[in-house]
Amino acid sequence: MKQNIPSPILKTVKPINFLLFRTETTVTELGQFIWVAPELFLEAITNNLIITGPVHWHYFDFFGDFEKTFTLEIALPVGAVLDNYDGKFHFNRTENFLCASLMHEGNWLEIPKSYQRLMEFADANQLNPSGLNRELYINVDFTNPEGNSTEIQMGIQ
Repeated sequence: MKQNIPSPILKTVKPINFLLFRTETTVTELGQFIWVAPELFLEAITNNLIITGPVHWHYFDFFGDFEKTFTLEIALPVGAVLDNYDGKFHFNRTENFLCASLMHEGNWLEIPKSYQRLMEFADANQLNPSGLNRELYINVDFTNPEGNSTEIQMGIQ
């Protein structure tokens, strides 16, 4: 079945509060961080935080080299930043985020095609990628990966 990749749009995402995990890694090591999302949910609930959106994975300074180290943040949107927090995660409130965005429907093995579409959109519109990409996991289906729904946001500067 041929995947229909939708056209990207340009948008500004307003500031978001995140409870997050941060590490340095490579693409080939990403699978070892699956444990983080459930722990973020548990930490948010333990601290009486309101969860305000799906889990995000933020990729800083990743430009396609699968062996090059980059910064990964696995982030859960929450209603507030706790000033006196002293746990195993971090808090951050982002600034406005200008991005080219598209919905990737289906298996994550096909995500490179969606990133290619975003790069073509950036080139066609003379936009410069910022080196920060976000993936928002709207629906994750480990049993049927074709049921995955992921919003990809490629930062623009």
